[in-house]
Amino acid sequence: MTPLKPYLVRSLHEWILENGMTPYLLVDASYEGVIVPTAYVSDERIILNTKPSAVQNWFLDNEAISFSARFSGRSENLYIPINAVLATYAKENGKGMMFDERFEDDVPPDPDKSPAKKETKKPVLKIVK
Repeated sequence: MTPLKPYLVRSLHEWILENGMTPYLLVDASYEGVIVPTAYVSDERIILNTKPSAVQNWFLDNEAISFSARFSGRSENLYIPINAVLATYAKENGKGMMFDERFEDDVPPDPDKSPAKKETKKPVLKIVK
């Protein structure tokens, strides 16, 4: 199956916009491949306003989000791998969704960490007269 996270990010973004609010992204700026203005990163994270009037060339697919935005009057091109998104939420009321920092649903679970299978005995039937 295709990864779930990009669909959640996309639908939450649309839902926030349809309700007249400002969509924000919380991004792990230390994630491999992230391109954001480092001057605005705090504790390896950055919060981005993704309202259509604040960004240009918005593109979101199953791999990444990319767009241009202005920071202190200077245009910057941003690139955010989808797994670097930690949350998407409305600025005005905080409604949205946080993602686990390791939310990578396209990675199968580690078989060594799965619970041990219990040995089951077959039931024994007796004829009672």
